[in-house]
Amino acid sequence: MKELLLGNAAIARGAYEAGAKVFSSYPGTPSTEITENAAKYEEIYAEWAPNEKVALEVAIGASVAGVRSCACMKHVGLNVAADPLFTVGYTGVGGGLVVCVADDPGMHSSQNEQDSRHYAEAAKVLMLEPSDSAECKDFMKKAFALSEEFDSPVLLRLSTRIAHSQSLVELEERENVPDKAYAKDAMKYVMMPAMARGRHVAVEDRLEKAAAFAETTELNTVEYGDKKIGIITAGTGYFYAKEALPDASFLKLGMVFPLPEKLIRDFAANVEKLYVIEELDPFIENHVKKLGIAVEGKNVMPIKGEITAAMIREKILGTAAPETVKADEPIPVRPPVLCPGCPHRGMHYVLKKLGLRVTGDIGCYTLGALAPLESIDTCVCMGAGIGMAHGMEMATGRDPKTVAIIGDSTFMHSGITGLINVVYNKGTSTTIILDNSITGMTGHQQNPTTGLTLQGEPTKQVDLEALCHAIGIERVRIADPFDVDGFEKVVKEEVAAEEPSVIIAQRPCALLKSVKFTGRAAVDREKCKNCKMCMKIGCPAISFKDGIVIDSTLCNGCGLCMNVCKFGALVKEETK
Repeated sequence: MKELLLGNAAIARGAYEAGAKVFSSYPGTPSTEITENAAKYEEIYAEWAPNEKVALEVAIGASVAGVRSCACMKHVGLNVAADPLFTVGYTGVGGGLVVCVADDPGMHSSQNEQDSRHYAEAAKVLMLEPSDSAECKDFMKKAFALSEEFDSPVLLRLSTRIAHSQSLVELEERENVPDKAYAKDAMKYVMMPAMARGRHVAVEDRLEKAAAFAETTELNTVEYGDKKIGIITAGTGYFYAKEALPDASFLKLGMVFPLPEKLIRDFAANVEKLYVIEELDPFIENHVKKLGIAVEGKNVMPIKGEITAAMIREKILGTAAPETVKADEPIPVRPPVLCPGCPHRGMHYVLKKLGLRVTGDIGCYTLGALAPLESIDTCVCMGAGIGMAHGMEMATGRDPKTVAIIGDSTFMHSGITGLINVVYNKGTSTTIILDNSITGMTGHQQNPTTGLTLQGEPTKQVDLEALCHAIGIERVRIADPFDVDGFEKVVKEEVAAEEPSVIIAQRPCALLKSVKFTGRAAVDREKCKNCKMCMKIGCPAISFKDGIVIDSTLCNGCGLCMNVCKFGALVKEETK
């Protein structure tokens, strides 16, 4: 039976068919749906871990215990998981271990465009890269088999387009894969220097065997057509190139590390002009050049962003891309905005009003850097805001005054250690934890602060207030960011304190099913002074055209604008 599946859903299906039993991941676009789909199979235990490092460690433990396991993350999440990845490359596996990593060319939802293929080379582990949903399923099954064959974790690289596009997938029965027998083996699994030296020998032997395997595996295929143009490609580049150059010859690489040598030399010898088409870094291109083969690559194709079929035709054939339809009038830009009723909006409004320096973090609240809120000064990576605020204080003192903001899920991910550092090293900075009762940015996943598991089952709920007290924060305040006057008072007091403090900005995400606003805002024209104070909160439902206008199709009656207006000109209008 065939079914139309999202690439991420096909990955989960492949794991199910391969007999996998354990999934541990941290949500991150574009990888999130893999684990959400894996959780739908009763035979698979699936969980959200606090961060990617923990997720991979859980999967490693399951593998050592003898079962097939998987950890999934986005490309920047692999940075967090790099420590266990590099070492499990030495220890090898028990049951098959697959690490799915989703890159984001074009940075649709990410802070950088890093190319995860470098991790495979650096950690000396195998990497596969599918080109559509059918290959997502098939490559996932193959990855588990190769993991056990080569005693190595296997990385499976996706991109946003592969993860979030759909194609037909042949559904098959689940394999009955027996668990591997667990055997106590300190020489293999305890990476003290003496043991690690021996395992490094095993790693280099593995790479030699894997390189030989790359020459003959069906994962790498040759398609000869017109031999005037030869294309070496992988992943998303394959179908773009096939669309642009249907008559060309292709070497499609499904295994992108280690890369073959003889296969590439033979293919290059059979075509007149050779191109490498790949998104992001010249990873394959550099390998080809090291073989002494003349090849066109990033001198023709871009090193940043996504590739398109039209781009390939233009760069290789010189065929200009067809003109798109143009509007007669300039089209206004539509930057992303916080949702109507977002609990973060009131917090950003107060921080900007107070003129504080704000070290931000990864989450929906990062949108507070945009106009008109413009409260955030920095955003680097998960958990960085707290450490950066402390660094600024140590470098320049407390002028200007700095606060760090971080979401509840991100705080559990990697913010706790930064806050411990503030306490331990006698900092006095203020941290605002934005407790919106969910992991919002990636689509409402549970986390340790919500009291529910991935499956929605009740579990122990981390008490943020008690946790902050436990690590040495004596000043912990809970405040409602929609009470703008009260919230402003709390922020002023905590920033002025001569000791570290935490403000828990507590209000649930407006999109949660449990959140029920009533009515909508309306303008009392007699009281409205057109001061535009309400527009400073950046609500998409509020605009100005011959006076303040409330878009009734966007307003959900959250009431924040009414709390901001000093003239009582915004009132709640109940709706049926």
